Amino acid sequence: MTHPEPLLRIRTDPFHRPKAIVIGAGLGGLSAAMRLGAKGYQVDIIDRLDRLGGRGSSVSQNGYRFDLGPTILTVPEVFERLWSECGGTFRDDVTVKPLDPYYEIRWPDGSRFQIRNEEADMLAEVERMFPKDRAGYLKFLQDCEKRYQFGFEGLGRKPMHRLWDLAKEIPGFVRLRADRSVYAHASARVKDPRFRMALSFHPLFIGGDPRHVTSMYILVSHLEKAFGVHYVQGGVQALADAMGRFAERQGARISLGTTVDEITVKDRRVTGVTLSDGRHIAADIVVSNADPGWTYDKLLRKAPRKRWNRAKLARARWSMGLFVWYFGTRGTRDQWSDVGHHTIINGPRYRGLLGDIFDKVTLADDMSLYLHRPSVTDPSVAPAGDDCFYALSPVPNLKSKNPVDWAQEKDVYLEKMRTVLNGVIPGFSEKIAAQHVLTPMDFESRYLSPHGAGFSLEPRIFQSAWFRPHNISEDFDNLYLVGAGTHPGAGIPSVVTSSEVLTQLVPSVTGARVP
Repeated sequence: MTHPEPLLRIRTDPFHRPKAIVIGAGLGGLSAAMRLGAKGYQVDIIDRLDRLGGRGSSVSQNGYRFDLGPTILTVPEVFERLWSECGGTFRDDVTVKPLDPYYEIRWPDGSRFQIRNEEADMLAEVERMFPKDRAGYLKFLQDCEKRYQFGFEGLGRKPMHRLWDLAKEIPGFVRLRADRSVYAHASARVKDPRFRMALSFHPLFIGGDPRHVTSMYILVSHLEKAFGVHYVQGGVQALADAMGRFAERQGARISLGTTVDEITVKDRRVTGVTLSDGRHIAADIVVSNADPGWTYDKLLRKAPRKRWNRAKLARARWSMGLFVWYFGTRGTRDQWSDVGHHTIINGPRYRGLLGDIFDKVTLADDMSLYLHRPSVTDPSVAPAGDDCFYALSPVPNLKSKNPVDWAQEKDVYLEKMRTVLNGVIPGFSEKIAAQHVLTPMDFESRYLSPHGAGFSLEPRIFQSAWFRPHNISEDFDNLYLVGAGTHPGAGIPSVVTSSEVLTQLVPSVTGARVP
């Protein structure tokens, strides 16, 4: 797919490359830096953390590496395209390993269902567990592919900052029943409530409520089927580090442990950024990989804004929060042989728990968990013979009249989580050698995520596409946004695709020599 060149161009001489500042070294910011470097810009990447990767960064403790955020890669082709467009080869820099099964889903009644790589294996699983729903499942897959072609390859790779961009897509939204939720669409195709859960939970991986997120997001099932589910050897941290090295080879400068305090503005143009130590760095363009809520409310606090002002942000719906327990266990690599790389552990309720999290914004006593065990695929995450895990529980965000006080609730919730996990990896807590916990309060402080939301704005239909913060600012001509909170949305493929959209909007550079 080729993209039209932007109409605007920055003219320069062979000895001067226009400056682009990228705020934030998440995967969106790093991919933007790579593409801007290939386009001719001198790029400065600034991040307040001590590691690259943003929410895909890691922490190490007692020989264990805990990858804090994303755990899988569903569309390696997104990165292959990124590397290719920048003059490199992805597989030369990053090693990915296909997984099979992708994950196993477990229910309280003891039933288990594996999502498999090969179509024959997947259909055999459906026949074993949900024989009456086989025909409905095949129809569901056809629905997913149609939405993939429209939503991912079409809508998701185009700028959506003009109302006309949205108007052109309305017939497709109508034809594909975008008004119907993911859960409603799954329910229309299959009858077993367990299968409905298995086909509808994916929006939780991007912060959305399956009962309300538009059915366009069932395209994720097609992404898994068509491209597989992969693990990056070394974790997503290794992917971020490879992106940083590539950007440095292009001439980018990376400043970690450095905080941007303000984006400076004159009239309708940004002029650069001011750091927390008072230094000002001038720039021709600024790209923010920070959450749009933080960008508009904090970094542009002194600048007049029409659309994403404080009142607009206050009315927005934010994704749920996350409670994540990372732990390493001593001498357990050969234990729990039935627990693979990814396991989804359902609590006694599905829709009821979603209602507590998204509607009531209250912390429930029960929980459903996503258990990640990378040590079965990547021994480097733990000392020899040891294991590494993280258990993730969706919880309410902090936007509530009575938000959860995690300083008080953390230990209580850990005990509840321990009880659930003992049913899957019995005796694990007696062998813990290292651990780390993130609550929504940590997401708010570490990632500057409004209300401790795990995935920025919730991807409901009126907070998607044109309705989402645009990749080019509505108020400033040379301010751009990438990452989970802008178009096309959260999740690794979409975050990186946001930088692909970016390159269709930033001015081209003529006359500069690119290393």
